[in-house]
Amino acid sequence: MCLSKAYVDRNGARELVMEEVASLSVEDGKIMLKTLFGERKEIVGSLREVDFLTHVLVLEGEEGR
Repeated sequence: MCLSKAYVDRNGARELVMEEVASLSVEDGKIMLKTLFGERKEIVGSLREVDFLTHVLVLEGEEGR
């Protein structure tokens, strides 16, 4: 199974915020990440990069709930 890792870019340094991301949605400037097991994380910011080969999501912003 090909699930992704989500990172937040803060001043050029990537910080891992969630592993095994199964879905990503954008609503009102917030990015909602979800795993297959129902874990959720909200990031206030924007999607900067998606690398399908390495299964990496790079976000800009601040970690929320």
